[in-house]
Amino acid sequence: MNPVARKKTAFEQFFSLNWHRKRLGGAKHVKSSGDFAAMKATLVDGDAPKQTRGSAKSLDEHLENLRKEFAGQPELLWHHAKLIVLLRRGVDTETVFAQFSELWDAEGLYLCEALNLRWLVSATDTFADHASDSETRVLATLVSLLVNTVKIYETERILADGEPLPLSPAKVARVQNELIPLFSGLSCFTIGTDDTLRNTRWRLDPLMEKGAVGLILKTVFDRLQVEDTAFARLRAVHHRERTGWWSS
Repeated sequence: MNPVARKKTAFEQFFSLNWHRKRLGGAKHVKSSGDFAAMKATLVDGDAPKQTRGSAKSLDEHLENLRKEFAGQPELLWHHAKLIVLLRRGVDTETVFAQFSELWDAEGLYLCEALNLRWLVSATDTFADHASDSETRVLATLVSLLVNTVKIYETERILADGEPLPLSPAKVARVQNELIPLFSGLSCFTIGTDDTLRNTRWRLDPLMEKGAVGLILKTVFDRLQVEDTAFARLRAVHHRERTGWWSS
């Protein structure tokens, strides 16, 4: 079995030419905190956003390409993405993370409403990498784990041969009356009555009140109940109201 690839140490990165190339020119993009209200009122040039894939070695080129993803959207969303890129490339991390934290403290509600899941998860990844307290890092990692788990199984569903099949009424009825094994002692979720997800939600509720990352957790969890995910598909056939796990 091959071991998981090891993350480079800070010492190893310092002697990596590629690492320095990806950070070149970063200082000019580090600015003092801006006028958030003005950035919300100003739209990024362009008619239609175009999602990027991959990243250019040049920081300037990467940021310019990424800017197209926010065409027609408030400048503040682009500013948020830029801060994440600077942090991932190791540009003045102390200063930039302070700006990132200030942005979330001031505009957390707005960001949660305006950002898609991709950028909400990028935000929690950033908190997980740079927050000074362990509670915030653990909570942020929980959000990333939740969304990436959904991303993995939905990817498998998309890549499978044939169209995704609807739920079988006969199998739904069966799972309500008998235990159907999955693996390693796990069994199928009892659609319609099971309290597993409701109890999980109860455990998550106190965490959803913990600052910016808690707000992101609630936003992400709620969105997963309405997007085309297993949560939403099972919700549609879950009839016992007192074991519901979604926000009203």
